[in-house]
Amino acid sequence: MTTPVSPSPDIAVTGVGLVTSAGIGVDATWKGVCEGRPTAARNPLLAGLPVDISCTVPGFSAREHVGRRSSLAHDRFTQLGITAAREAVADAGLDPRNWDGARVGVVVGCGLGGVATWETQHRRMLEKGPEAVSALLIPMLVPNMVAGHLAMDLHATGPNLVTATACASGATAIGTALQLLRDGSCDLVVAGGAEAGVSPLMVTGFAQMGALSRRLDEPSAASRPFDADRDGFVIGEGSGMLVLEREADAHARRARVRARIAGYGASADAYQMTAPDPAGVGVLQALRTALAGAGVMPDEVDHVNAHGTSTPLNDAAEAGALRKLLGEGAAVTSTKGVTGHTLGAAGAIEAVLTVLTVEHGRVPPTANLERQDAEIELDIVAGSPREQKVDVAVSNSFGFGGQNAVLVITAA
Repeated sequence: MTTPVSPSPDIAVTGVGLVTSAGIGVDATWKGVCEGRPTAARNPLLAGLPVDISCTVPGFSAREHVGRRSSLAHDRFTQLGITAAREAVADAGLDPRNWDGARVGVVVGCGLGGVATWETQHRRMLEKGPEAVSALLIPMLVPNMVAGHLAMDLHATGPNLVTATACASGATAIGTALQLLRDGSCDLVVAGGAEAGVSPLMVTGFAQMGALSRRLDEPSAASRPFDADRDGFVIGEGSGMLVLEREADAHARRARVRARIAGYGASADAYQMTAPDPAGVGVLQALRTALAGAGVMPDEVDHVNAHGTSTPLNDAAEAGALRKLLGEGAAVTSTKGVTGHTLGAAGAIEAVLTVLTVEHGRVPPTANLERQDAEIELDIVAGSPREQKVDVAVSNSFGFGGQNAVLVITAA
């Protein structure tokens, strides 16, 4: 049974949680991003591979953050997701023991699932035979398990979904949550993304595609969105989670409203398997849909948290689309210069960072931007944070397969 709601109610962000290579928790990540502190470094797990750098979460203890049982029974992507979600729920001032779980949904974006578990167990089977394979292989591996475990952890028995739109998955999850709240299917949704794709096979696969930076002698400078010398992205891991609810409900329980999710747009390039449409047609369509849904005009956008992967083709296509629709009026940044590219979690992590940008009136710099590509005709923030009032912001996410997701986030 759904609860009747008024058309297109405002959707409030009342809680946020983050686990990234910049730190565990919102405060640590926000500090690292505002400092423009890159986190890419050599990874012993990748030694001997064509690319041996990544952005991993420092000092993450699964036993400490999710408990002994979950540290043994969950893949790392689920552990990261649970950690970020618990922070978001606490930040929202909620206690799952006191809510009606049937009215709480969970929507999580994930592109790969438990790939480290898959690799480990496959190796065990080859070396020791099928009897050595863990009975937990499948529940640790399948991507939907992050949402399933979050439901158990939070006693949330409403709609439970995982979205898989490659690197747009996290933003797609938030857009899906927006719709669940607006149509009355839920009163509250924990939405975000989680990914732990730093494994030898996955990194090698992306390297073989030519998607990764080869700046191996200078890892901290490898992820450099919109720079003239960019040559690919650096794989990262992490999770970003948000608590979303209708703003009227948030006010009724006197919750702090950090920002609003005001619009969502999705589209497909229908162009090529891994390269974006250079004309940016799909990106423009998603941007226009999101802005129309939010009821704002392009010239009202103050800030864009760009997808900005640091690949030559992606950055150029995105910049062209932004320039065409928004002109040079918006302050643009890519936080992947700090966090690397967290694949299915990226859209959610960047949505949280966009919420913080709106809330604090501070646009983080694009790390490693030393010489802006002359063809990137945008106002890219570099060097240090820019103190600026931000009423309307856009967070872009794009994935292999030409899947695009755009969120519009506005001030409360």
